[in-house]
Amino acid sequence: MRELTSHKVNGLNEAITIDVLDKPGKGGACHEYGLYLDVQPDGACRDSGTSRISFQNGPIKEAGVNGISNEALLAIVEDRLLGFQSGEFSCRENALALTKLQEAMMWLQKRTRDRLARGVEGTNVA
Repeated sequence: MRELTSHKVNGLNEAITIDVLDKPGKGGACHEYGLYLDVQPDGACRDSGTSRISFQNGPIKEAGVNGISNEALLAIVEDRLLGFQSGEFSCRENALALTKLQEAMMWLQKRTRDRLARGVEGTNVA
């Protein structure tokens, strides 16, 4: 198990521990992550438990649907940033982050469309 720390920049993110719970699979990526929140509303530590994020593990044609996609996680973050941008917390930094998320989604979807066109989507063929 290893811990991710690239998100740590402020009090909230310092309180979030992200653990990688599995070893990389055939494609080189991990599939299981645990998030632990150390909540300190009054200065006292409290265990909030662990939330688990499970990504698709294996080709759908062989393993079935068994986890979320990168695109699903990006869609959640995109929705949050769109919400912030429609309210009083709208700012240039959120707009730029939103643009980059949407660009990432576009490239992931292009990859999927290309794989569909080649007839290899849902398989371990590159």
